[in-house]
Amino acid sequence: MKNSVKILFLLIGFQFYSCSNSDDKYITLTAEEGEQYSGGETTFFNATEEAFGFSAPNLTFDEQSDFGIGNSFFRQSWVTAPASTTARDGLGPFFNATSCSSCHFKDGRGRAPLVDGETAHGLLLRLSVAGVNSNGSSFSDPIYGGQLQDNAVLGQTVKGKFNIVYQDITETFEDGTVVILRKPNYQINSLGYGEFASGIKVSPRVANQMIGLGLLEAIDESTLLKWADPNDNNKDGISGKLNYVYDIASNSKTIGRFGWKANQPNVRQQVAAAFSGDIGITSSLFPTENCPPGVDCDVIPNGGSPEITDSNLNKVALYSSTLAVPARRNYTEQNVLEGKKIFETINCTSCHIAKVQTGNTHAITALRNQTIRPYTDLLLHDMGTGLADNAPDFEASGSEWRTQPLWGIGLISTVNKHTNLMHDGRARNVTEAILWHGGEAQNAKNSFKKLAVTDRNKLVEFINSL
Repeated sequence: MKNSVKILFLLIGFQFYSCSNSDDKYITLTAEEGEQYSGGETTFFNATEEAFGFSAPNLTFDEQSDFGIGNSFFRQSWVTAPASTTARDGLGPFFNATSCSSCHFKDGRGRAPLVDGETAHGLLLRLSVAGVNSNGSSFSDPIYGGQLQDNAVLGQTVKGKFNIVYQDITETFEDGTVVILRKPNYQINSLGYGEFASGIKVSPRVANQMIGLGLLEAIDESTLLKWADPNDNNKDGISGKLNYVYDIASNSKTIGRFGWKANQPNVRQQVAAAFSGDIGITSSLFPTENCPPGVDCDVIPNGGSPEITDSNLNKVALYSSTLAVPARRNYTEQNVLEGKKIFETINCTSCHIAKVQTGNTHAITALRNQTIRPYTDLLLHDMGTGLADNAPDFEASGSEWRTQPLWGIGLISTVNKHTNLMHDGRARNVTEAILWHGGEAQNAKNSFKKLAVTDRNKLVEFINSL
């Protein structure tokens, strides 16, 4: 009897130990408080194809009104002058698109042409040559300027066209899985005004989703300076640095935040530069038409001087600043939370910083003191030779790019019906985008390649929840 009791006790103890040991190995992960509010109080809960198009819900009545006017100027097409629509005439004479929404469809992300001859849907080519202007910007091509406009108004010769030829690049995961990446090569043809300058640098740029720009602008400079580590003093292999660019309105050098190489200091100048380069619309910041030598722009009808008034430019800038960030989806699911942990473990958060507080000085009160989750440090990082365009941009080298904010990335497929990523759309999904990382991100990429397929999928699930 005593032996039976002793055996029963041992069995019960063994079962208890086994269950307890198993429970110790499995730890339920939980989301952070407020993790769903990617844009703080400016977050909007909508995951439809309109997800990028809502205003921040905490704007004043007057700001909501200006948002609506800015929205109309962003979405509606500009026409050639003269026209009865005097507020929207002056297109060109050379341009890439007729409206902001042509490239940022539904305030979302553009893509490269799918086939030769297709009109570009938000991909353009920047042009530069060796040398630096007095304000620190790169020299443009003396004939074609700083951007290849592939459309022109009636009566003018188009500057040029381009097509893309892709080269296959093979990447192999540690488990033997093979992924074929595609490296784009740009072939520019049908040049209308002669050859490019010797040593021309061509840098493709895809239009980004427009959400949360004002929140990024509202981050204090002191925060960005704290994140910067240009000499890698902490020896972690990450040496992010700030770009210092020319602010036209203040005629000074300041921190760059916007654009693929952080070459614009604020939303207003970014918007004005796009009006000038992409649509051919002059403003007080960019009053000169993009005309090659031999073309007299003064005799081509225009929409006034400037073609967009400061008042309307300011409304488009406010619209662009206050597009709400969509809320997170699936953020409490265990697979997503495990993917988040992997994202942190392989050190993606060294550049894609998850959470930050905006400052208290932005002109738009709604953007102040917000806890946001953009997953960026807004710094320049050397991404290696695979992504290099070899085109310096102020203090950005030919292989340095600004850390792309990841908020909204999982909704691009819903809004824009594609999943193409990176500065030129070469990556067809999140996995390919990670595999293109090099330079300072090489170690994170190598860690990703060593993950089991289940962990890779969890990481991708997490990123697509942002």
